Amino acid sequence: MKKNLGTLQAVYPMPVLMVATYDENGKVDVMNAAWGMICSSDEIALFLGEAHKTTKNIRVSKAFTVSIADRPHMAEADFFGIASGNDMEDKFERTGYHAQKSGFVNAPIVEEFPLVMECELAEIVETEHLHAIVGKIVNVAAEEAVLSEDGKVDPAKLDALTFDSFQHGYYVSGEQVGKAWNAGAGLMKK
Repeated sequence: MKKNLGTLQAVYPMPVLMVATYDENGKVDVMNAAWGMICSSDEIALFLGEAHKTTKNIRVSKAFTVSIADRPHMAEADFFGIASGNDMEDKFERTGYHAQKSGFVNAPIVEEFPLVMECELAEIVETEHLHAIVGKIVNVAAEEAVLSEDGKVDPAKLDALTFDSFQHGYYVSGEQVGKAWNAGAGLMKK
């Protein structure tokens, strides 16, 4: 029997996305965002409030990058979620991390994270119940260490963090337990 838990953010797992931007002076800012997802074959949607420094930066620069946080960089990824760029001038510098300018968009790539999507601002959707930043993915780059022999990203090697909104924990994904478009194929024959 199920127990009623009230209103919760009951989606698991949630990604641990590092959203990197430049401000109007070219200063790097990075935030940890769990509320984001692919919304088309070449677009990503980030559900960020208007008050975030990142949102303000995206409105100015019209671009951003989204990296996947991984286990070796968990402390810094968490820090990017704890600290606000609105309140902490040296937020990025405190981590000792390095950024390089994307060759595709006006946004920084955080070198330490193994996978990055380079995005142009496609639109900002603002309704009574939604504030979404939609980015067109113009390039994806990955460290060779997280690629399989056929050149695709290998989730087991990526060691990507996921966020648990129930207990506020970080977990690592990567174990394959089935094949998509195959695991349920037997039910098609009934």
